[in-house]
Amino acid sequence: MRRRDFIKATVSAVTAWPLAGRAQQRDRMRRIGVLMALAADDPAGQARFIAFVQALQELGWTDGRNVRIDTRWAAGDAERFRRYAAELVALAPDVILASGGTGVGALLRVSRTVPIVFTQTQDPVGAGYVDSLARPGGNTTGFTSMEYGIGGKYLELLKEIAPRIARAAVLRDPTIPQGIGTFGAIQAVAPSLGVEPPPIDVRDAGEIERAVAAFARGSNGGLIVTGARRRSFIAI
Repeated sequence: MRRRDFIKATVSAVTAWPLAGRAQQRDRMRRIGVLMALAADDPAGQARFIAFVQALQELGWTDGRNVRIDTRWAAGDAERFRRYAAELVALAPDVILASGGTGVGALLRVSRTVPIVFTQTQDPVGAGYVDSLARPGGNTTGFTSMEYGIGGKYLELLKEIAPRIARAAVLRDPTIPQGIGTFGAIQAVAPSLGVEPPPIDVRDAGEIERAVAAFARGSNGGLIVTGARRRSFIAI
């Protein structure tokens, strides 16, 4: 899906759920809270926010005319997430758009009634934000940026590229959902491919370098890298 189409889908989800319909747009000023994970001066964050506002306008919602948008920029700071989540909920918005799972968690600790639409959120089911992808339940719904079952496809493709692979170390951060979920999917398909998938738990650059160097001393090995922003695979 193109980024523009994704933004429009997000806006449609935000506006269609709590904002009851076109016929009611003139009844009163609606309110949308936005909790951004990035800093206010981050170019990517600004681009996403501008695209969101523009897509709202295309759907008939203009900030200051029939909707008010209250925005907070957490800049990846846990304390800001907590403080801004409380601030936004206190404003009694019709809906809150949350970018990233940390923001969703902070909002749910404050309110279980204000509708929340999330984007760029890893494993919302595992994190407890929704009951299931098919039936989210509660006051939260949105878009997940990763389906962990694809981890098995990483291993299948690695085996196709290098058929002699017998070991495929999984480089992961065990403290984040991506590292846990992707590794679980890889483990599930590894026996059928005749590959042993030992996990390598890492948290910093030095640890990654040492772990990869040690693993590379063996033969017929491959490496799958999981992470928050990128996932890749190589043969070594």
